[in-house]
Amino acid sequence: MRVLENLDALPAWIGREVACSDWLTVDQSRIQRFADASGDQQWIHTDPERALRESPYKSTIAHGYLTLSLLPHLLESCLRIDGVGMAINYGLDRVRFPAPLLAGQRVRARLALERLESVAGGMQAHWAATVELEHGDKPACVAQMLVRYYRLSAT
Repeated sequence: MRVLENLDALPAWIGREVACSDWLTVDQSRIQRFADASGDQQWIHTDPERALRESPYKSTIAHGYLTLSLLPHLLESCLRIDGVGMAINYGLDRVRFPAPLLAGQRVRARLALERLESVAGGMQAHWAATVELEHGDKPACVAQMLVRYYRLSAT
């Protein structure tokens, strides 16, 4: 895990990879739980037998939004910025899903800091996030994550 002393350490990382998470297995159970929570029960995600017969991947695949939703966890697992009182997911810019994430595959996230902007009480980071597939030629997801970091207030 990369630990930064405070928000003032972030500018030195602009244009560079800051952190890379450990591998995380995305199994059928996780995919099914996401299908149940989101209501997206499409067979390509939830029916392993049919996927084996009819899918070009011969397996169920994770929802793109499931892959995307893993980014906050993957970021928090590999980067800590001390002196932050609160971090807010401010949104996403460009998001793409270049390759399917098959049930049982492992993923990890690489995070590069593209730019910073000052906001009242803190900074907004623009993270280039790449969700890599273990043994994959293409990533499962590439996205620009916007995270607002607010300084720990002295109380």
